[in-house]
Amino acid sequence: MTEANALHRLSASDAARLIAEGTITSEALVTSCLEHIQSREPAVHAWAHLDPDLALAQARECDRTEPRGLLHGVPVGVKDIIETSDMPTEYGSAIYPGHQPIGDAICIAHARAAGAVILGKTVSTEFAYLSPAKTCNPHNLDYTPGGSSSGSAAAIGDFMVPLALGTQTGGSTIRPAAYCGAFGFKPTYNRVALTGIKPLSVSFDTLGMMARSVDDIALLDAALTGATTLEPQTSQSRSPRVGYCRTPFWDETEESTRRALAEALAALKANGVAVEEVALPEEIREVSEGHGLVMSVEAAFAFDREYREHRDGLSEHMLQLVEAGRTVAPNNVQRFHRVQVLCALAVDRLFDHHDVILTPTCAGEAEKGHAVGNNVFNRIWTAMHMPCLTVPSSTGPLGLPVGVQLVGRAGQDRELLGFARQISEWLIP
Repeated sequence: MTEANALHRLSASDAARLIAEGTITSEALVTSCLEHIQSREPAVHAWAHLDPDLALAQARECDRTEPRGLLHGVPVGVKDIIETSDMPTEYGSAIYPGHQPIGDAICIAHARAAGAVILGKTVSTEFAYLSPAKTCNPHNLDYTPGGSSSGSAAAIGDFMVPLALGTQTGGSTIRPAAYCGAFGFKPTYNRVALTGIKPLSVSFDTLGMMARSVDDIALLDAALTGATTLEPQTSQSRSPRVGYCRTPFWDETEESTRRALAEALAALKANGVAVEEVALPEEIREVSEGHGLVMSVEAAFAFDREYREHRDGLSEHMLQLVEAGRTVAPNNVQRFHRVQVLCALAVDRLFDHHDVILTPTCAGEAEKGHAVGNNVFNRIWTAMHMPCLTVPSSTGPLGLPVGVQLVGRAGQDRELLGFARQISEWLIP
């Protein structure tokens, strides 16, 4: 079997179907993934923990039983802040080497119930914050994969695994997915329970999903949420109504992002899609600025024990975050939440006339080095609790992936995925 047609290159949807039909085995698929990882991991460094024997044992158990769920036999990578009962969870931190949780996070329990093979733990930045991780961008090893879900994005982008879980507090799923040429989905806040995931900021933390197509994202979302239909929901009788939002931060975009959005707009208009430019409330700048303030306060609570008992094991980034949070006046937090609700309600009204909002994903291509990247085009949507999807639609002058972001109405995740499926077919020939 050549690399071009090896099983690890299958989409999750095709893999699940072929396993259910008996055309391929889970063991063969997992073996192909592991062999590809063995060849690429020394360069990419996407994995925090990988036990091939355990992964293959799970696959063989799937092959011995009747398909029991949407992900039966399909391997999934899991960000290393998400707890697993049979693998270490170190939270990307020097404080927790070899830490073994006593149970699975709820999302892992749901994935296992759907038949998934938990392939291994992917690299996270320290506690899903800013300290650079060891992972490299698989498209050019000198460039960052983004953070904090660094390993998950790189593993998807390098065909190491067809599905992966991350998290997003600012832009930690959308941005690395875009940098690595993957589809990344940040659902509506609280769509998937966070029990068993190390918190950073409880007002924003959201489970994220990465894959290589909208259909694969929809498959994973359905398995984790119990969606009543596997098909993303859309109105098939009409084209999507798209709002185009530059955001107030447009000056921070690079030419690669501007070109990607221009190409997306041209493709939409060529397919008869109505596109109208929309603006965000003036107060959105306060939401953007206040996001970091609230995150610092909530991180100070979340990492109080680590700060008191293991201060020497925290990076300078984490120390500064916690210490900043300990000095914030409660009135400032309450002010943010009032503005957050005001903006969320105002933006929600845009969806009375638009099905999705098209907006920048990132400033541009991935930066050189290992920094996590700028989340200015992500954190406002995260703060307003809206579902977001990045579509890898273009490449920049460095040959690195560039994506565009589609945002949906809060609570209408399946509708967003349905329209995104239509739109991605026009953006990716």
